[in-house]
This record gives sequence, structure tokens and C-alpha cells, in this order.
Amino acid sequence: MKNRIFPGILLLGFGCYFFIDDWIPGWGFLQSWPTLLAIIGLAFLGQAYIGKDYESIIPGVIFTGIGIHFHVVSQLALWASHFGVFVLVIALGFLLYYQKKGDGLAVGLSFLILAVFLLFSDKVATGIGVLESSIAFIQRFWPLVFIIFGLVLLFFKRK
Repeated sequence: MKNRIFPGILLLGFGCYFFIDDWIPGWGFLQSWPTLLAIIGLAFLGQAYIGKDYESIIPGVIFTGIGIHFHVVSQLALWASHFGVFVLVIALGFLLYYQKKGDGLAVGLSFLILAVFLLFSDKVATGIGVLESSIAFIQRFWPLVFIIFGLVLLFFKRK
């Protein structure tokens, strides 16, 4: 039963996707690739929560979050079209995974802190002129944090 949840939700979602295209006028805004990403993400989340396959939480949140993000950014002008939103989605995935498995809290919080910094550093820098040059330096080299953290996760084992 557990292995049938992901393909079942995926087929149900794709069926609804194509049904809406042919039968329900006015819902054409859903006919785009972000909807397909969200459907795949919802299938992963169904597999995670219904099938108790919690490793599917992170890809489910990422696919669903990115799909929703691209829908909302095209519909609402106030929505942030910023890389920090993707980092925030990843943080949410790790935090939800931690909630179920008890692992990944440090990674989730690290991504959350990075997302908050990326989303709000411009506003903080202009508000506090003294820190503006320091924040500009950090903004230029923050990808090194990803590289170093990734290397630590890959090559150093927990005791």
C-alpha cells in the first residue's frame, strides 16, 4: 500500500491538471509548469505523511514551495522574487523533517537564518549606514557558506 501513494497522488494530480484544461474555463492560470512542480511536491508530501516515508518531506516541500512561489510571484506584486525565498523553502523542508524524524534541526535553522539574512539584509543595510559596507561584503561572499557547510556535511561524520 505504501508504495502506491506517490504514483496514485501523481496520477490524480495530473488527471486534474488536464481535466481543468479541457473542462473548466477561467482556470487557465493553473496551466503552467509551476502547477506541475506543485503536483509532484504534493505527491511527495502524500508519500511522506500518509505512507510514513518521512524522507520524502524535504523534496515534497521543495517542489511544492517552488511551484507555489512561481504562481504567487506572477500574481502578486508584493511577493518577494528573491533567492532568499528558495532558501526559506528549503529551511521549511528541513524543519518539517526534523519534526517527524528528530534529525536536521541544525541544517534547518542554518538555512532559516541564511534566508532571513538574504531577504532582509538590503533593508537593514540601508537603515544602518555604519553596517552597510560589512553587509555588502557578506552579501558578496555568502555562497562560500554553502560550500563550506556542504563540505562539512559530506566529509565529517558525527560521533
